[in-house]
Amino acid sequence: MDKITTIRSRTVVLPASNIDTDQIIPARFLTTTTRAGLGKQLFADWRYAPDGSPKQDFILNQPQADGCQVLVAGRNFGCGSSREHAPWALLDYGLRAVISTEIADIFRNNSLKNGLLPIVVDEHTSRWLLDNPGSEIAIDLATASLQLPGGIAVKFPIDPFSRYCLLNGVDELGFLLQQQDRIAAYEAAHKDN
Repeated sequence: MDKITTIRSRTVVLPASNIDTDQIIPARFLTTTTRAGLGKQLFADWRYAPDGSPKQDFILNQPQADGCQVLVAGRNFGCGSSREHAPWALLDYGLRAVISTEIADIFRNNSLKNGLLPIVVDEHTSRWLLDNPGSEIAIDLATASLQLPGGIAVKFPIDPFSRYCLLNGVDELGFLLQQQDRIAAYEAAHKDN
């Protein structure tokens, strides 16, 4: 998992509300157990015509989306079924963070465990971001703040353990492996109990 300290990027905006995990990565692509290549299938039913050709009016098929690492979405992003493939597809596409006023809990947890930063902001901040696609923003994970153009800073919630893992580029297993010496010492001290 890559470390996240600061993300500086233009935003790509997908203003729809209630974007569910089947829209993010349709179920027919869930047969893989690897992450590689899932970015091509991200929003497949919205990005591609039935013949497989890109739909030119979909934002991810437009030049202004190239290189954007931050997706701004409408309310209730990532609702629906639990599938790790959804954050995998977003990451494989090149996104590092998703911003919305509401992010579904299961999607949020899957994202945090896989290195995608889900950011919940207030209505006013969300409206500004939705109305200003392509804005250059900075996300500082250490301070849990989002820097908008003009110097406006917006705090966002993140639990300390998830922030630690993302800042250090470790998942839950990686964190436990970092504690191996302490675990071994504890077990040795309590061997006879």
